[in-house]
Amino acid sequence: MSDITIPGGKIRSFVERIENLDSELQELSEQKKEVFSEAKGEGFDVKILKEIIKLRKEDKNERDERESLLDLYMRAMDTASQEPAKAA
Repeated sequence: MSDITIPGGKIRSFVERIENLDSELQELSEQKKEVFSEAKGEGFDVKILKEIIKLRKEDKNERDERESLLDLYMRAMDTASQEPAKAA
């Protein structure tokens, strides 16, 4: 047999800490669902709330650049749809 010792106490400590964090994450997830449910109950559109949360997480410059590109692409599509169809 090998003389390698495995620090079981440390392993148990890490595992228990991770399990506790998983439990806390589950609790937070449930609380988040409850808040969305409450907002929905008061007539708010949950999809829009989620979109707002997503946008607030983004960097303002990146969001502005994406919105500019989106606008540019939409205008390009509108311009293309107004051009007369070419005969094949």
